[in-house]
Amino acid sequence: MPSGIRYWTVIDDDLAVVGEADRFLREVRLARGRAETTTKSYAEALALFLLWCLSTRRDWRTAAREIGLFILWLRWTPGRGGQHRVVVPGPGAKPVRGERRINKVLTAIRMFLSHAVVNREAPAWVLDQLYEIGDDSDLPEDARGESGGMRIRLRARHRVQEPETDVDRATDEEIVAMFLACRSARDRLIVLLLSRVGLRRGQAAGLRRTDVHLLMDSRSLGCQVEGTHLHVVRRQNENDAWSKAKQSHALPVDFLVVQAFNQYVLERHEILGTGGSDFVLVNLFREPLGSPVTPDAIGELIGSLAKRAGLDRPIAPHMLRHGMASNVADAGGSLDEVQALLTQKHPESARPYLHPSASRLREAVDRVPSPRVLLHEEDAK
Repeated sequence: MPSGIRYWTVIDDDLAVVGEADRFLREVRLARGRAETTTKSYAEALALFLLWCLSTRRDWRTAAREIGLFILWLRWTPGRGGQHRVVVPGPGAKPVRGERRINKVLTAIRMFLSHAVVNREAPAWVLDQLYEIGDDSDLPEDARGESGGMRIRLRARHRVQEPETDVDRATDEEIVAMFLACRSARDRLIVLLLSRVGLRRGQAAGLRRTDVHLLMDSRSLGCQVEGTHLHVVRRQNENDAWSKAKQSHALPVDFLVVQAFNQYVLERHEILGTGGSDFVLVNLFREPLGSPVTPDAIGELIGSLAKRAGLDRPIAPHMLRHGMASNVADAGGSLDEVQALLTQKHPESARPYLHPSASRLREAVDRVPSPRVLLHEEDAK
């Protein structure tokens, strides 16, 4: 876009932009404020849907009545990049796309077709094919609101059952082993930003030097936040780093993170002098020197550190974030505190990040009085 904002779109075989898809993706990126990675995912889903419609000679405007066939096509038919592969459904055959990927594609298609109905590019009955009307009687009581009355909601008609794959936390032992396996101050800082501050890899890669306030009193910097902290700000970054949280947040950092920052600044100055970009994390050991580290590079670093440390399982950046949230809870932190530190919108959003340690579970059991103690108390009365 002329403003510098980027978004993904869909083109046809003649390299012409597909207007209906482009209008939807622009609204997702601009009006709804979604990340560039979101429009990329949606654009890929729309390309698959339109390719299916084209190859089966269906009109995309009315193809919603046969979404079941589209799901079957998604499961077994490669995209154009994999046309050389032939997948025959049957015992032992591995689907081209898994349940999670199929559901993400279906979510994008539902939003696209709903957008088309609203803008009168598709008939209204398409919504009946996508959603069924339901009430909230099957929801837990806490999720029904305070009004007490029954509420009507839309439920997607087509959704593939996904296997449960909960993200595990990285243990303290694993984090320490990865920290010791680091070969630079920059890499040690990355490990601490993920495991002790709880940053996502995109948030870490998007940090600017002006976001870091390591003075106990930052009023001289024009900041009223007390103590050492850093600011997580949503920006359009050249390295595709992105903060999911729309609002800016100030997150406290402890002495270990401050010490790691100090060591990294010395290392960076020794290699780059006063050069390099305004990003905190930059390339120091590969070209182009001084350019910002990408979120993918952080993911690759964490994976390689786990191997170098000799861990018996792969570790992903998000597992360090889960470890940070669980450690805060194990130390007595409340759910709303964990939610604020994770820059989540709602306290309940933080709940999947909590993985109680074995010692905390043991302490919880030990706090329950035994029946014998209860009987003695009853006799004493």
